[in-house]
Amino acid sequence: MATTTKSSDLDFDTIKARLKDHLKNQPQFNAYNFEGAGLSNLLDVLAYNSHINALNANFALNEAFLSTAQLRSSVVSHAQTLGYEIRSVTASRALVNLTLNLTGVAGRPVNITIPRNTTFTSSVDGITYTFRTLEQYTARDNGSGTYAFLTTGGSADIPIFEGVEKTKTFIVGQKDERQIYVIPDDTIDKSTAVVRVYSSVTSSDYSTYLPLSQAVIIDETAKFFSINEVPNGYYELNFGDGTSFGKSPEPGEKIVVTYLSSKGANANNATVFNPTSQVRVNGIDYVISTVTSSESTGGADRQSIESVKQLAPIAYASQKRLVTSLDYKAIIESNFSQVREAAVWSGDQNIPIDYGRVYISLNYAANTPAATKQAVQDAIVNNFTTNLSVMSIKPKFVEPEEVFLALTVNFNFDPALTGNTTATTEDNVFNFIDNYFTTNLSTFGAVFRKSNLATEIDAFDESILSTRMDIKVQMRKEIDTAINNTFDLDFPCQIAEADDVFYRIQSTTFEFKGQICRIKNRLNSNTLSILNLADAVMQDNVGSYNRLTGKVSIVGFKPTRMTSGGNTIRIDAVPAIEGTIKPLRNYILKFEKDESSTNAIIDRQTPSLEITI
Repeated sequence: MATTTKSSDLDFDTIKARLKDHLKNQPQFNAYNFEGAGLSNLLDVLAYNSHINALNANFALNEAFLSTAQLRSSVVSHAQTLGYEIRSVTASRALVNLTLNLTGVAGRPVNITIPRNTTFTSSVDGITYTFRTLEQYTARDNGSGTYAFLTTGGSADIPIFEGVEKTKTFIVGQKDERQIYVIPDDTIDKSTAVVRVYSSVTSSDYSTYLPLSQAVIIDETAKFFSINEVPNGYYELNFGDGTSFGKSPEPGEKIVVTYLSSKGANANNATVFNPTSQVRVNGIDYVISTVTSSESTGGADRQSIESVKQLAPIAYASQKRLVTSLDYKAIIESNFSQVREAAVWSGDQNIPIDYGRVYISLNYAANTPAATKQAVQDAIVNNFTTNLSVMSIKPKFVEPEEVFLALTVNFNFDPALTGNTTATTEDNVFNFIDNYFTTNLSTFGAVFRKSNLATEIDAFDESILSTRMDIKVQMRKEIDTAINNTFDLDFPCQIAEADDVFYRIQSTTFEFKGQICRIKNRLNSNTLSILNLADAVMQDNVGSYNRLTGKVSIVGFKPTRMTSGGNTIRIDAVPAIEGTIKPLRNYILKFEKDESSTNAIIDRQTPSLEITI
């Protein structure tokens, strides 16, 4: 009988078993004791050799394709073949207001300049980081001795970047040799690199080369450079050859590269910055006053393997132009570490339709200040959409829309199968759901499926026997209590049909006409009313809802105050289908903790024996 070995059964034990079966079927070996005989050792060698060869072949084949490669060096190589530029470590960035008070100082100058590399220190989690300016900034006497340093654009927000400035020098060799300029540092922030080329080793005259990403027109005299990650994790500096992307340095010239070596994400969330040097005026040192405009954000480790796998094919398809929504998504997520992800859609897909627009919604890292968000939006427009997009298409930025799910979770619980109390198990399940939302749903396009979450809860603890849950979808709106508020909320689901017992729409409480009230729909109606806590009508009509489209419309709403103390009203809707909540374009699903609960129902699977005497 023939023995067939499948390629999917190439582990050691299976191979050896197959070899034994084959030999046992041969007449000359049918009486052998394969476990005790010396032939067993030979089978071990054969099986081991086949196993290793199979593994090597499998590994090598996997590394040959971007989608299956596991080694970073392989992923980097494939991505660069597609022309994709992999993001390096990104320095954390903060905005500070810098002033100098020389009131009463005689002979003070009209202008004062602080140099590039003016440094500041700040601590995050007990670790001190150094931030620095990358440009010089000038302040002018306001007439009373106060100097406020401004950017060239006139802004008082001075950017400072975390990192240590390092320098690498190269001497250009002969033209007939391939010039390789490797920067042996895997912590480089490529965006801070400055490349100067000196005419000789001793010359003080230099030409500044610009990043290739800033190129609009390239000819044989254009001076651009690129820095790319190489397989060993370091970075290689590249120039053109007079044809591909501009002029190359000449033999004998000196190349000096300065850059920031950064700690990446570790330096985020720094809030207090202390200058490490003083400004000297008329021979006297004065301390710069530093006020934080926005805490440090945007620091990131170098791009992950999974991110490269996802974005490299999209970037290749875009071919450095902005036409489709995926083109915008790839360029934004590749170039801005502050942006966790981007949602992009065309104006004809928007509600309402807006031809000639591309809508961009950016999901930023936590605690990103408004000034940084604006800077990112300005950079997207100035550096990319202006040069790469279709001329008639204009970008429009919209904020992500947060949708909250309030869950009432009931689970059957057998305390005999765990050492935890009922209350502890309820807390553990609640925390598990919170982590589930953070891990799986806090992104654009993530779909909530009730069955998936219920399955995860059942598997979370063996004492949990079954799970069921009720779901409400919540959206929020900032209101002004001084005016009549009119607004729409577009829920990402159909709303349950009106009922004669249960309310389908219900808001959080607020004060109205001296009473604590809520917005609810009339029973058996889609008309919204303001009811007090006894369900007496205080205002008969304050809007309506369309159950098929999920739109809730509020008209002329003017409460005295919100009982929560803020200016936000929360409106809950019961979905028509609880099983799946699929968010719209820029919607992000989040867990509504305040209105969610987990309840254990005791369900003992092992009956106790009761003896009556």
